[in-house]
Amino acid sequence: MLRELIEKYYQDKKEEKQRVKFYISEAGKCPRQIFFKFKSAPKEELDPRFLRIFEQGDVIHEKLVRMLRSMGILECAEIPIAPQEDISGRADAVVVLNRERYLIDFKSINSSILRGMKEPKEEHVSQVQLYLHFFNIKRGILLYEGKDTLELKEFTINYDNNLAKRILKQFKDLKDNLQEDIVPECLSDYPKNWQCRYCQFKDVCETAGTDKIDWKEIKEKNKG
Repeated sequence: MLRELIEKYYQDKKEEKQRVKFYISEAGKCPRQIFFKFKSAPKEELDPRFLRIFEQGDVIHEKLVRMLRSMGILECAEIPIAPQEDISGRADAVVVLNRERYLIDFKSINSSILRGMKEPKEEHVSQVQLYLHFFNIKRGILLYEGKDTLELKEFTINYDNNLAKRILKQFKDLKDNLQEDIVPECLSDYPKNWQCRYCQFKDVCETAGTDKIDWKEIKEKNKG
């Protein structure tokens, strides 16, 4: 009885509003998946269990912010970027270490993956680059915490203006696709990319094929 009520709570909570902007957290993610989200394409229902896992990441973030505040190094937390036409985002924290400001981005990850990491995930670096760009901060720290063991691992990220511009260009290209109703081509390593395994748009992506295609054509195929 209680279980059903909890499941319904998460099912109601996951309903998305109509998208109007990109999120910084989508930097480095599959452009086609983002396109389908904007177009409200047919998708698989997400298991409420995954939503609870995502929520657990928020709990870890809140704990880390409290810790930084108690250490006296926290300058601010949960700071939105200045209003932008196409992009929105909120940085986890800014701290001051040895009189230098650092943008902090928290990530929770399976400990089995964390232990083998020699460098940060590419999409996470892209996200930090955009935060550094919009906040005009020169250095950031990606702080990973293992979900089950709570072990920590950090990577320092230096601001790269050229990389930030390339990422912004990718969002600009995707905006053009959305306005022209052109579905982007799939990832070069489709369907082996890890994002493909967990994508809610597997069926419509398979229907689209691997190359760019008119969105109207996909909608007609789905009607059939």
